[in-house]
Amino acid sequence: MITLAPMDVADISQVAVIDRFSFPIPWPPDAYRKEILGNAHAHFFVALNGEAQGWRRWFRLKAQRNVIGFAGYWFIIDEAHISTIAVHPHWRGKGIGEILLRGMIEHALGLNAVEATLEVRAGNKIAQNLYCKFGFEEVGRRKNYYRDNGEDALLMTAKPLRKF
Repeated sequence: MITLAPMDVADISQVAVIDRFSFPIPWPPDAYRKEILGNAHAHFFVALNGEAQGWRRWFRLKAQRNVIGFAGYWFIIDEAHISTIAVHPHWRGKGIGEILLRGMIEHALGLNAVEATLEVRAGNKIAQNLYCKFGFEEVGRRKNYYRDNGEDALLMTAKPLRKF
C-alpha cells in the first residue's frame, strides 16, 4: 500500500538517493533539511511503500520508512509552486508520480491555492504528460534554464487549480 506523509528529517538520506537517480544536479541533503525545518512556505512529502514487516510489527519498533518517491512545493499567497517531484527508478511507471502530484494539489487546495506553477525540462515528455493530465498548460519557456546541459524549461500553470 502506498501512502503519503510529510517529509521528515529521517527520510532525507533516502530522498537524496532518489534525487541522485532522478536529476543531473541533485539537491544537497542539507537543502531538504532547510526546507522542511526552516521554510514556512515549503511543503514536502514522501511516498511510502507499506508498513514495517516481520518481527518489527510485533515489537512496534520504529522502522525506517521505505521512501519510494518525494515531492515538494512552496505556497505563497495563493500559488503553489511545485519545486520538485521524483520517484525511485524501481517504482517508475506505477502511478507514484501521480499520487504525489495529486497529494500536493489536494494539500495546496486545503491552503486555498488558486493556481499551481512549475518548470519542467522541455525534453521530459513523461512529466509533461502527467502535468497535463492534472490541468497544467504550457504558458512560457525559459531558454537555457538547466545549467547541466542548457536545456530549456517549459513553464506550466494550472489555473484554476482543482481537485482530480
